[in-house]
Amino acid sequence: MVNVIKQYDFGYPLMKVTLLGTGTSQGVPVIGCKCVVCISNDPKDSRLRSSIFIEVNGVNVAVDTGPDFRTQMLNAGVIKLDAILYTHEHKDHVAGMDDVRAFNQMEGRVMEVWANKGVEIALMRDFHYAFEDSMIGGLPKVKINKLGKYQEENGFVVEGVPWTLLPVMHDKMEVCGFRVGDFAYITDVNFIPEDTFKKLVGVKVLVISALRKQRHPSHFTLNEVLQVVERVKPEAAFLTHLSHYIGKHKDLESELPEGVFVGFDGLVLENV
Repeated sequence: MVNVIKQYDFGYPLMKVTLLGTGTSQGVPVIGCKCVVCISNDPKDSRLRSSIFIEVNGVNVAVDTGPDFRTQMLNAGVIKLDAILYTHEHKDHVAGMDDVRAFNQMEGRVMEVWANKGVEIALMRDFHYAFEDSMIGGLPKVKINKLGKYQEENGFVVEGVPWTLLPVMHDKMEVCGFRVGDFAYITDVNFIPEDTFKKLVGVKVLVISALRKQRHPSHFTLNEVLQVVERVKPEAAFLTHLSHYIGKHKDLESELPEGVFVGFDGLVLENV
């Protein structure tokens, strides 16, 4: 993982965003693939499943716990986690939830989780043991705080920090994007409602998924993402949830307009 720090004004004096993973559901390299991206020696072409870690006013929040969650926490040196926000229930965003038990044990408390109904159903199905009374064997323990219509209209608060819910669509599945201060994160999207565009006004840094250049049934193409960026007009936009089909990091970066960058694992965005 490559660590690079870029600075922006997020609207909070103490705020830092780390891109823990910037790959798509299979990660990059893809098992068995010998394309130029998958055999690249550039560490920026090696991508864990998409996730971010946000530190704001002393509150530590992870967005999603994909299959690489344990590795991502170790890579970023995270020793305190106050809450987890979930975007949606696909396995590349929830499969590592069991590893929250390390934080349960370190901090002696239940992990606060924010999730919509689809994620709640998936977590209770796949990690049913985390919701039982017994703690035998060091089982993970989480408390689900619901993300629904009320939070969509009024926002929600995590450990004293206000967040804005940004609903988008991933084909027929609703995905939760999030805004905190002047930073916004949107992944797995192929449609953004007008109400969500209104909530993006004034965003200075946008991290958004751009799976590939070719059309996909449930993801924006690169060109469609660039149209979103042009409409939102952040100071900087970073692409994430990238597949090996998007091309090599250095090649893609040279194709992008001013103010749009290719995200990579380990990139840190700090408040100025």
